[in-house]
Amino acid sequence: MAVGSQSARPLHGIPLRRYDPSPAGGIPPCHPWLADTQAKVIRGEAVGLVVRQLLDEGFAPDLVIGHPGWGELLALPDLLPGVPVLHQQEFVYRTTGADYGFDPAVDPPDWAGATRVRLRRSLQLHALDTFRCGVTATWFQWSSVPAPFRDRVQVIHEGVDTERITPQAPEGESDELRLANRGLVIGQGEELVTFVNRNLEPMRGFHTFLRMLPLLQELRPEARVVVIGGDGISYGNPPPGGGSWRTWLLRELEGRIALDRVHFVGRVPPRVLHAVFRLSRCHVYLTVPFVLGWSMLEAMACGAVVVGSRTPPVQEVLEPGVNGLLVDFFDHEALARQVAEVLAEPARFQPLAEAARRTVVDRYDLRSRSLPALLALVDQLLAGSSGPVPIEPPASLAPLLLPG
Repeated sequence: MAVGSQSARPLHGIPLRRYDPSPAGGIPPCHPWLADTQAKVIRGEAVGLVVRQLLDEGFAPDLVIGHPGWGELLALPDLLPGVPVLHQQEFVYRTTGADYGFDPAVDPPDWAGATRVRLRRSLQLHALDTFRCGVTATWFQWSSVPAPFRDRVQVIHEGVDTERITPQAPEGESDELRLANRGLVIGQGEELVTFVNRNLEPMRGFHTFLRMLPLLQELRPEARVVVIGGDGISYGNPPPGGGSWRTWLLRELEGRIALDRVHFVGRVPPRVLHAVFRLSRCHVYLTVPFVLGWSMLEAMACGAVVVGSRTPPVQEVLEPGVNGLLVDFFDHEALARQVAEVLAEPARFQPLAEAARRTVVDRYDLRSRSLPALLALVDQLLAGSSGPVPIEPPASLAPLLLPG
């Protein structure tokens, strides 16, 4: 049985019971600092009402799997005492050392902002204190968990289906990419640079990427650029004056970029995303110290040469000169020169692409790594285990991890 919001997508073969996050009479006013907490409490109450109804109907769960970040698990310890809960502890907010304040030019830190971060963190700590077992995707994300709770959290990546996401196009599909509704045709052998975010925003380095384009186009005038992602805000603040970061940055760079060779294609389905990765001669992935996006690993699985930011989430995966390349997050000129070098000498950098795919297969494969580890943890919990076996990160990653 699954419980989800009105917009939740059902999972094949699993009944979905939806909850309504809109309380009767509307959302009551509160202090702006508490708006995020209030929204999560409202979701927690709504999910609690659905679970109470399911229990009245005779439903008796053996295990709960969920994400505490939206508040949906808040009432479950009181409704389901004794039922183990496996929660996804994605990233615990911090006022120092992580995403907050990393890019002060875009998101300047102040005492009020820090207080809001600590308030958002409070419900994450509630989940860690309440539930005995959590999972997180990477060691850097694990290190965001305060030291007293780290023995409750296992590192198990969600997994990449490397049998489906490969450098070879699926049987019956062309190696050429056509996006007819956008007038875009890309074939093999082009100097294609790719960049992907769910939403195009500075927290994922979009400003650095766009600012490197004038120099890149000077160095490689035949390069084509495909940018995939929406214009909303997933993380951080909107630009000054509102609107999208894409519009704001293109206004800053007006007249300096040949836009006929830069294609903003919005969001695309996975099949198209992977086709873009297969054609990419150089994929750029940038992020502040935060959750590592799936897109970088999927690009690596498709055999793209990845140039990433020299930030801990990326450094955990990419070893420069071995399976990828690294540049400073803020240095758009260094980024342009590194990308131009990859475009100019594809054969020289092909071994990095091959090693990148091996990295994903060896460490993040869905079928041989992630899924067996997750199922083993579920079996432990169903057998009565109180939680995961305490684990320690590899010593080589110690410089990248956040202090406890």
